[in-house]
Amino acid sequence: MKKRFIYYITLFAMLIACSDEFTELPAIGALSDAAVQNEAGVDLLLIGAYSALDGRRNNAAGNGFAQTGDNWWLDVLSDDAHKGSTDDDQAPLFDVETFKADSSNEYYLGRWSSIFAGVNRANAVIALIPTIENVDLSGKLAEARFLRGHYNFELQRMYGNVPYISEENYANTEFNQANPGPIWEQIEADFQFAIDNLPDEQAESGRPSSWTAKSYLGKVHLQQSDFEAALQLFTDVIDNGPYALNAEFISNFDAAGENSAESIFAIQFTADDAQSPNGNIGGVLNFPNPGPFGSCCGFYQPSQDLVNAFQTDDDGLPLLDTFNENDVANDFGLPDDAPFTPETGNLDPRLDYTVGRRGINYNGYGVFPGQSWIRATENDISGPYLSSKNVYRAGEEDVNQGTGAWGQQHSGINYNVIRYADLLLMAAEAAAETGNLGDALTWVNLVRTRAKNMTYVSNPGEDGPAANYVIEPYDSFSNQDFAIKAIRHERRLELGMEGHRLFDLRRWDNEEEIMTAYISNESRTIPSISSKFAPYTEKQDLLPIPITAIDLSGGVLNQNSGW
Repeated sequence: MKKRFIYYITLFAMLIACSDEFTELPAIGALSDAAVQNEAGVDLLLIGAYSALDGRRNNAAGNGFAQTGDNWWLDVLSDDAHKGSTDDDQAPLFDVETFKADSSNEYYLGRWSSIFAGVNRANAVIALIPTIENVDLSGKLAEARFLRGHYNFELQRMYGNVPYISEENYANTEFNQANPGPIWEQIEADFQFAIDNLPDEQAESGRPSSWTAKSYLGKVHLQQSDFEAALQLFTDVIDNGPYALNAEFISNFDAAGENSAESIFAIQFTADDAQSPNGNIGGVLNFPNPGPFGSCCGFYQPSQDLVNAFQTDDDGLPLLDTFNENDVANDFGLPDDAPFTPETGNLDPRLDYTVGRRGINYNGYGVFPGQSWIRATENDISGPYLSSKNVYRAGEEDVNQGTGAWGQQHSGINYNVIRYADLLLMAAEAAAETGNLGDALTWVNLVRTRAKNMTYVSNPGEDGPAANYVIEPYDSFSNQDFAIKAIRHERRLELGMEGHRLFDLRRWDNEEEIMTAYISNESRTIPSISSKFAPYTEKQDLLPIPITAIDLSGGVLNQNSGW
């Protein structure tokens, strides 16, 4: 199913040649109106709307790496990750990470333009369907509105005050829509339509069902702190939906687990024996350099702060308030041949499926030797760690490795926009915020119990786990404040390096506090950080509206406060 779906996306990309940036909207493209005014034409345009999920539009403005649908670079605005590599490679992203970027930064424009490409392609389908008579296309209309809801949700949570481009005005080249405020109501309406009109079962991997739409609408309500509405939807999905946790945590990031019962909605990537343009091209920088397969380019490196968060106490529970009092042992600044002992204290076993660290088996490619797999130097603010979830595993090269022209990796690993563990923790958050500590405890412990019972990382030629993994579920949540703190920490452990952390911090409205402490804590490992970061200010709570978009709108678009 996945291969067939991807094939149609490739075919569509060969046929259509439209400009679908926010500033050059309409034109269905090289296909004539007559060619698309039928059910087959709807299918083609709908596949085009799906193809925008990966974010990679050749004609979109801004930085090409910024367009990626997995939002990896937004993690560097949080305490989970550094840009990685050397400071001067992709300098605009270095400016984003260190809070020195302005509204002309090409990363802000790249994501803006690629998301609006998705909005416009969804609108093309929504506008076309009513012109076709005597065919029931309500299901396809629901898919298109689901996709438009997804794209607008991305815009809303990133940029805050965004214009709403509808099916009535998307193709008018003379039209410029102002951005007076949030577009939550329109997003909710699209997902509700999808709930009401999609089937209960997926028609094909990668396409949404009514349960997918319910899950997503719950996420939309949660991002607005509308906990009651979110909880009602999440509870329905948990009690009656088709999803379940995989037995193995790693199954969410390997070939065998793609489109499993834990995957609620995922961007479908495929490597096709290194030949497909449908690999994760937006994430090509994020592999070890040189690493075990001589790849490029050493970006997207986990922080010491994230690694520290995986420490546990003697009861196997997280150090919620004290995890940064002691740093997990690291080899920053040490050559490979220098003596080094990996951390011997208690650790959550999910750490070594999330982060590559010296002395531990890295994705089945053998023990990570240290600095020789890190492109950055001591003078760069990238640290000693490698990302793991986005890197294919040993033995999967034939299905997930797609090598590009200059050593970059077009990985075929799906990106889970929402997976069931994420939903359980969102539900737990909504339950705790509304005083339902019993369900909150149950749902958190489902995630922790899976982590306890999964297969632990082991080093080649050694018996037993590679580190001192100690994890247990919670016996109880003593009060609401403790429950909320525990759930927020659990989201970081379960979902680290999956592109969610920034949006969690924004929802919790504690980003300034967290990031200020993060810079101070991280400087113990990487001393130069404190001199390279600008202070976090309130304007960072939203991305700026790209100045290019404001200029091309003739000043109709207004800038976010502080930018």
